Amino acid sequence: MNLLGDLGGTAGIGRKFIKDNNFQMTKVSFGAWLTYQPSEWLGFRLGLNIGTLEGDDAIIKSKGGFEEARKLRNSNVKSPLQEAFLVAEVYPTVFFEYDPTDVFHKLRPYGLIGVGVFRFRPQGTDPVTGNWVDLQPLRTEGQGFPEFPDRQPYKLTQLNVPVGIGAKYFLNETMHIGVEIIHRTTFTDYIDDVSTTYIDPALFHAHLPASQAALAERMANKSLAPSSTYYQAGAKRGTPENNDAYYSFCLKVGWRLGSDNRWNNSTRCPVRF
Repeated sequence: MNLLGDLGGTAGIGRKFIKDNNFQMTKVSFGAWLTYQPSEWLGFRLGLNIGTLEGDDAIIKSKGGFEEARKLRNSNVKSPLQEAFLVAEVYPTVFFEYDPTDVFHKLRPYGLIGVGVFRFRPQGTDPVTGNWVDLQPLRTEGQGFPEFPDRQPYKLTQLNVPVGIGAKYFLNETMHIGVEIIHRTTFTDYIDDVSTTYIDPALFHAHLPASQAALAERMANKSLAPSSTYYQAGAKRGTPENNDAYYSFCLKVGWRLGSDNRWNNSTRCPVRF
């Protein structure tokens, strides 16, 4: 799995989708799935996955452009993630096959789309202790503070829209291997706990318990240039116009269960990386 968020990225201004993809942040994940196929050209899949999403400004390669501000921002995130989704799979080439029920040594590309739910827990490294700490309770951008009525605490369970393409190859009548890429559009910009602007650090001490306030101040602004106006209260911390997203590249192994072609279920644990 790989995070497409506000952290990290490539040269120039940050962009949506794969322009700012950092392959070195890719992490292995695992999943299991079950597909019911009422016909050879259509399937309905229930999938479950676990993994981790990561992003880090430190990996940005300096080229003297707009990416320098993100590198000096010096934030990072690690977010354990669990997801479940229900998608429809469509196999268009079935309509051109002489005998769709004969799958021996057939290659079948497909597309998929559906709806999912996922839970995440963003964590960052404390610049003092080096420990990973949960970020959502720290309200790093003033979420829930009266000074920011438009910034409500974000929920750690969210919906997503998975869209993808893939292909499966049948080794025999029951076993197949496959690959697929699934992109998830989400409705939150806080998978990496970065979205909008820096706030006055005094607000942490005004609204959080003393045990959290100092930690929140450190985690909200880990800039390598703390005196710069680019990292003061009101300055841009993230890009709220673009919600976070994530995607996975999947290697799959599956088996058809049942005694006839009217019951074409498949279940197996794919390894994702």
